[in-house]
Amino acid sequence: MFSLVSFVGRGSVRKKVLKALIKPNSPTELAKQLDIERSTISRAILELTEKGLVECLTPDERMGRYYRITEIGRKVVDVIEGKGE
Repeated sequence: MFSLVSFVGRGSVRKKVLKALIKPNSPTELAKQLDIERSTISRAILELTEKGLVECLTPDERMGRYYRITEIGRKVVDVIEGKGE
């Protein structure tokens, strides 16, 4: 668990994206909301998905995919914010 907390904590964009995905959203909307380049958001989402912290809700779509945080991702956010373990 704490290796995931460390992984997220080392990347300020990963941390922002993970927290923002409490509500399902697309990379384009997150880029606008967080004022970060869409390619940077997409890279962070890919990294978070590979670690099981984020999941794609529309995997069959080529464009306009929506993502949300997983249960493990929520626990990581809780630890980062001082609410968990």
